[in-house]
Amino acid sequence: MYFSIPPVTWALLVTNGVVFLLQQVAGDQLVVWFGLWPLGGPSVIGTAGFLPWQIVTYGFLHGSLLHLFFNMFALYMFGSDVERVFGQRRYLAYYFTCVVTAAAAQLVVTAVIGGTPYPTIGASGGVFGLLLAFGMYFPRRTVMLIFPPIPMPARLFVIVYGALELYLGITGTQAGVAHFAHLGGMLGGYLMIRYWRGRPPFYRHW
Repeated sequence: MYFSIPPVTWALLVTNGVVFLLQQVAGDQLVVWFGLWPLGGPSVIGTAGFLPWQIVTYGFLHGSLLHLFFNMFALYMFGSDVERVFGQRRYLAYYFTCVVTAAAAQLVVTAVIGGTPYPTIGASGGVFGLLLAFGMYFPRRTVMLIFPPIPMPARLFVIVYGALELYLGITGTQAGVAHFAHLGGMLGGYLMIRYWRGRPPFYRHW
């Protein structure tokens, strides 16, 4: 099956899987040093706190096998087609841009809201960026929701999911999920696509 998966998507899937196995061996230490901690405070399970590389490394850590499964399934489902459209280099740049902008959004929100310093982990920021790109490049492709099993066009799926994330983030009705990081990943992806297309607020001078 892996021969049908483009190389960068395949590498991301394998890397996330290997890191999850390392987490089972190392315990909390990988989260202490490589999870995304809020600015200006120590962690609650160690002494590292925020470190610059965490804006990338947090995207390879996961809290459970189910967390890993859903992120990797979405990475495979949306990332494969997006990589075929973008090409390997552009796809890799796009994915990590979404991971970083998701981290930036989460850092801003936690700085404003405050509260107990807990880490953010997971590939969701990059995955939500891929979801946005999939909706923009394949707007009429049918996507099937899992719960409930309702088919809808990819463009509508992206709009509904983005609106739901915004609602859940503002209301705080689903604690423990970094909704604004998801939105930050989508925003970073949207801006990067507009930059490549030379659309406002970006312009290309010839």
